[in-house]
Order: sequence, then C-alpha cells, then structure tokens
Amino acid sequence: MTKKFTPHQTAMAVASLVSLLSVVALQPASAADKANTKAAGNYVSGDFHNHTTCSDGSLSMKKLIDKSVKTFGLDWFVQADHGGNNGNNNSNCTISEDPFEPVPPALGLTSSPTGPYPPNTFPSSGQPASTGKGPRTSWASTPGVTVKGTNANGAAGTLINSMWRWQEIKEYQYPVAEAESRARQKPIWIGVEQNAPGHEHVSTTVLKGQLPWPQAGVAGNANLQAQYEYCFDRSDTDTSRGAENQWDCSVSASANGNALIDATAKKIRGTNGNTGTTVPTLDNAPDRGHLKTLEGIRWMNEKAPTTSYFIPAHLERAGKYDPVGNRGFNIEHLRNFNNTAPNVAFGFESMPGHQAASTRGEYAPNFGGPGIDSVGVGTYGGSGIYAAKIGGVWDAMLGEGRNWWFFASSDYHNRGQFGPDQRESTQDFQPGEYQKDYVMVRKGTNNLSAEGIIDGLRSGNSFAGSGDLIDRLSFVACAANPALPRAAFKALVEKAAFNAVAKNAEVRINGCATMGEKLVVAPGADVVVAIAVRDPQGTNNSPYSFPNPSLKQINITQPLNAPVLDHLDLIGGNVTGYVSPADTANYAGLEGSAAASNPSAGVKKVFNSSNWVAAADGVRVMSYRIPAVKVSQYFRLRGTNLPPATPFETDANGNPSNDYDLQPYDAGTTPTIAGKVACADAACPGHMRTIAGVKYSSYDVAAWADLWFYSNPIYIEVSKSVKVAGTK
Repeated sequence: MTKKFTPHQTAMAVASLVSLLSVVALQPASAADKANTKAAGNYVSGDFHNHTTCSDGSLSMKKLIDKSVKTFGLDWFVQADHGGNNGNNNSNCTISEDPFEPVPPALGLTSSPTGPYPPNTFPSSGQPASTGKGPRTSWASTPGVTVKGTNANGAAGTLINSMWRWQEIKEYQYPVAEAESRARQKPIWIGVEQNAPGHEHVSTTVLKGQLPWPQAGVAGNANLQAQYEYCFDRSDTDTSRGAENQWDCSVSASANGNALIDATAKKIRGTNGNTGTTVPTLDNAPDRGHLKTLEGIRWMNEKAPTTSYFIPAHLERAGKYDPVGNRGFNIEHLRNFNNTAPNVAFGFESMPGHQAASTRGEYAPNFGGPGIDSVGVGTYGGSGIYAAKIGGVWDAMLGEGRNWWFFASSDYHNRGQFGPDQRESTQDFQPGEYQKDYVMVRKGTNNLSAEGIIDGLRSGNSFAGSGDLIDRLSFVACAANPALPRAAFKALVEKAAFNAVAKNAEVRINGCATMGEKLVVAPGADVVVAIAVRDPQGTNNSPYSFPNPSLKQINITQPLNAPVLDHLDLIGGNVTGYVSPADTANYAGLEGSAAASNPSAGVKKVFNSSNWVAAADGVRVMSYRIPAVKVSQYFRLRGTNLPPATPFETDANGNPSNDYDLQPYDAGTTPTIAGKVACADAACPGHMRTIAGVKYSSYDVAAWADLWFYSNPIYIEVSKSVKVAGTK
C-alpha cells in the first residue's frame, strides 16, 4: 500500500529544517559549492538534435521551432541539421509553411467549425511539396541566392547545385533562429549534427558569436559554428575555405593534425580508410578520421571553451568502430574525447531519437552494413546498450570518476507515413513531444540564457526521459549528521528533496551534493541519498487513450496517454580512477569487454509504491542510507512505467529488454508472431503491423507503451580513497 507523510514526520522535518544552518555546520563533509555561494535556479527542458528542410527534415525552421517551443512547450531549443552537402541541402528552409499556426486540434476531436475531420487526420497545414512552393523551394529557385564553394570533387571554380551547410548556417539559418528566439523570448540557437570523421554522428554547438534571447539590440552571428562545420565535418569536401571567409582550420594545441592540413582547403583532407600511395595529405589512412575529430574538439576548446559541446549521437546505431571505415564509437574513443577537452566532450546521447521507427531508434541488424549490427542490436527501453546495461560502458566511464553525462534527443526528421501535423507517427516524434532533456539553469528562469543552458549541460545537473513519465526530480546525497537521530536526519533530507521538487529546483544545503557533483566525506561516514520525483498527473502527448498493450498482458489496465511510474532503481558502483591510455588492456575495447565494464555496478535499491512516500501532485519521496562508506563511489537513477517481468519489455530484475525482439516478425522472410505484444483494443490504430489479422504493438504505440527516465550521477569521494577527478 502506498505510504503517506504523517503529521509527525512532517512536523519533525519542518523543525529540523528550521535549525538547518546550525546542524549542517557540524557535518564532516564538503560538496562542490557551498549552499550560500551556489546560485539558485530551476530545471528547464529542451532538445539539441533535430532537422529541417535545409538538410533532410520535413519542416521549415519556423515551423519546427513553433512545434518545439509552442506546441510542446520546450524552454530552450538548438536547431542542428546535418553537416556537409551530399545532395540533401537543396531546399530553402527559411521559407515557412503557410500557415503554421495555430496548432491543429488533438487527436480524437471529430469536427471543426467547418465540418467533420476524416478519421485520424487533421486540416492541411502548409503547401504540399508538389506545388513547388513553401518548404521545398530549392536554393536555386530562390531569387538573389548565390551558392558558394567548390563541388564535391574540389574542382576550382566549379559551383555545386546544393548549398554547403556552412553557408546555410552563416547566411540563412542563423538570422531565422535569432529572430525566432527574440520573438518567442526563449534561447534558440544553431548547432550541427556533425558527420564525425572516423565515426558516425555527433551533436555539436559553437555558441560564441550567436546572440539569442535575452540579448537585444545587437545582431549576432554563427560564423564560428559555420567554420567548425567547414573544417571538421566528414561530408564537407568543399575546398574554398568558405569562399570569401578564407578560413584556416589549424589548431594551436594540435597534437599532429596541423601537419596533415591540405594547402588549398586549409583543413585535414581524408578520413578513416586504407592508406593511399599518392599525396600524403590527401590520403585516407587507418584512424585518420578519429584524429581529425580530436582536432575538432581541440579547436572548439580553443575558440569557445565554455560555449561549445561535442555529444556523440545514437552512438551504438552504426555498429562497432572501424579504423578503416566511418562508423561507431568504442569506449576508448569516448575516453579520448573526454581526455582531449572535458569541458567540451562531456557526455553522450544514448537515448536516441527515431523512437517511433519500425526498429526503435533505427537500431537493427545490418544497420552499419552487411553483417554489421547496431551494438546491442536494438535499443533497450528506448536507450542504447551503452547506458541501458548496468555495469556496461556508461558505468565504466563513471567508475573512472569522469564527467560523462547522459542525454536524449528527438532527432526529428519526419513522421513516416503521416504528415507533420498528425499525431500518429511511424518514424519520429517532434522535439519535446516524447523525449526531453531537463537541465539546471542557475540564473533562474527569468534570466534563462543559452550560456546558462550549456553550463547546465556541462555540469551534469540534468536528467532525461520519455513520455513525461516524470517531469521533476530532486536527487541528493548528504553526509549524515551524528548530532541528529537517524530518523530525524532521514526526515530532514527527504523533506528538503520534497521542497525542491515542489519548486522545480534542487536541494542547496552545505554538506549535500546533487547530480554532476561530488560529496567528499571522511572514511566511515554515513551518507543518506534522498530522491523526490513528480509523476505528472493527467495525460501526456500520446494521442492514444486505449489501455497500454504491454501492461494489458499482465492484467493492468492503464491508458496509454496516462502512464504511471511503476518503480525507480538506485544504481551504484565504485570509482577506481582514470584508466591510462597506456593501459591498452583496460583502456580500449568493445561493449562487453573488461575495458568497457564496471563489475561493481548494480541496483542498490528498488523503490515502488511499497516503500516510497506518496505526496500531493504526484510527488514520490524516498531515501537510502549508505552506512560507514569506505570507498569512493557514485549513484544514478532510472525509472519506468513497466513492472519487472513484463513480457518482452523487462526481465525479472526490471532491466529493459531488447526492443528489436519486440518486433512482431523477424528480419527473415517467414514472420514469427509467437510471443509478441498484441494491440487488441478496438481503438488500436490501423498502421500497426498486422499479421494473420492480428495487430501488434509497434511504431509509436510501442514507444508510448515503454517509458523510462535516467538521471546523471552523484559522486561520493571518500578521503584517503580514490579521488573523483572529473567533477569539482
């Protein structure tokens, strides 16, 4: 039975809070910042990986921004199209669909003032591509546009038909982003989904020069972001140096990349591949691309050290790393990135977009080529195996004490067989519709800024989740005060966490640490971890109100658009220190190897309705005591709407199952239907996969059925034990 706060517990907690300042002064512990020097702030939600018609998306800049910050209420937004050219960049994404406001009605409404809607459809919005107007107008058809740069072969003076991303960013996309940011009074700026040399994709930004809201009266520019794309995107083979910009891509702190810079293009030519036999600077070579990617991180750290980020995206999708190909990220590459510039390369996007795709996240067998499966084959509860597997790659990084944080994104391109204003999807969800990154901004919501967002991302004081399973979180570790009885101190810290969630803020108490911070304690000290989450009441953005088919299997009737947090796992592991690159046996390795594992990691406590305290407004409060700590360690959280042992969704211990196995038929020619989740409700939509007349949970329904959130870690450093070097 769900517990409630008793009057005695509440009174004791309040009394303890009154004497808080005198109490915490006795604690033999220190955190990253003292409470009285740490600025207050709030958690704000956003998305940094999505696409427009300037690359391969289906929406213009204005409509994508409108959908993100108005329809789905994001507080901040980074527009980040693919780098390069490759024939994608042939549409003028600054021409908006007309109209793109107001937002179409929610699915389920059957009529408008002018008459009934056809089933599962909405009023048309924007010009169809066949008209030659609107978002699919080519650059070549846009009056006054001159396409700059050389063609893909680098022939001097030869112009390309489509536009290089650097020109789009600098001359066309940035002015739209800045204007939209100021009009909507939210931080909106430009990034790039980089085609990383030697790897696959990376979400990047170079904010310096850009002046989104709340700046006023001064025009900014995205020149540095454009230059980064020219210099370091694998698909940008332009040799013009940005035409009139005449960029030079050399790096002052270069390891050995400057020696490989081509004299004409002024950037490193070539990428991972077999060594050639002609001009050395033009050759592909094993690991050449990875070297170039590291040079790009050094360049960011040199040009904009506090306003850049480099976050590998859907990094398991294309399979393991190939030194003579361009795909994948093994753990040694993540370590290399973080070693090169820990203030720039500080995390990964292991909860990818494309959550409504036929294979969730687009993770699948053979994705990286024949016989090259996504690492882990599929996603696990919508996350890649690097983060979803306890004791795997992420825990290995945290076990070193690194600042390596977890993020999510929409990666929005299109809705598959549906239009952008329909709520169904067989491919992507729009930014803020399904997944959100929640980031602490210490200047407060009234002074929300792009710089504050990037500071928050870098700090690790953030969490991410899907389907609005939770929308607020307070997660704190405090050194127990020996002057207080255990019950009193437990109540004190739980109440502090509860108060923080009520304010969408954090616990700010001396002797306590939150996500992305470390708490330094003496050996033998007791530590109390307190958690408060808010499971938002009412419905989320799902258009479906029929029962969740995954839960229906186990006789739980719960509307698909009204998920309930089932349980929360407190995961912990030991910190053993950074691994040296010279330690080849433990520094480099594939997922599952000793180098990519942390055997000390495990679930330390499971919280559910039997042992958490239920408060008003969907808040759940819980705590865990760590007695007599002896070694440095960390704790992180995950939670889901699915109980342990939900068939095809979770195992007996509550770990997420492989989402690819949920598909209602395999990759062969003979469908296998045994044991998959039926979507048997009469309201189950017609676009579900259907075999022998039976609909199976798939596409967007499968995504809405299976929801998770992840927090970033709190470190506990024990004096005279291993130092947690990656956080302050």
